[in-house]
Amino acid sequence: MTTSRLAGRRAHTVVDSPVGPITLLAVDGTLAGLYMSEQRYPPAPELFGEPGAGLFAAAAGQLAGYFDGTLTSFDVPLALHGSAFALQVWTALRSIPYGTTISYGGLADRIGRPSAARAVGLANGRNPVSIIVPCHRVVGADGSLTGYGGGMERKRYLLDLERRVTAASQLQAGTGPQEGWGRHSGCRYSRQFHTYLAPGGSQPYTMRRS
Repeated sequence: MTTSRLAGRRAHTVVDSPVGPITLLAVDGTLAGLYMSEQRYPPAPELFGEPGAGLFAAAAGQLAGYFDGTLTSFDVPLALHGSAFALQVWTALRSIPYGTTISYGGLADRIGRPSAARAVGLANGRNPVSIIVPCHRVVGADGSLTGYGGGMERKRYLLDLERRVTAASQLQAGTGPQEGWGRHSGCRYSRQFHTYLAPGGSQPYTMRRS
């Protein structure tokens, strides 16, 4: 669910993860925020509400599956709060396939706003539900990591995790992506680097090979 306003009873909990403590925020029992430590745009402390770990079993379980490589798609219900444009960007983020990346310009094209790459980047940076709404999959036009609200090292970790899981799955299945452009993301797969390149990019988001 996406809304332009968000009001209701708030609760939160903190879960451990390989990228550090993650604070989950719910409004009326629906997940509305996922914040890492040192997040760029966290809510004011009084907006987190009371502790309530029992509300977050599904989200915490899916995050655990994501980090151990057994889950590649989230289906936990969300309540997102933002402008109409931001909500459009965050909805588009959820369509980026696991293990791939897209440029800010490519995402702007996808929502029908080809001249709004900068505004897309700003909305991306204010995504309130990191990881589940995968803003980490958006990179620069040349494939560089660029910014991330949770910090560049976390962005690199998440992308590397997805790359490793995708490569292992393809190896187990005896298949692999072909050199060329991804059908969904517009990202080009490079056999040389065993990873995906953003549209127009000649370098992958990480130079480390699997």
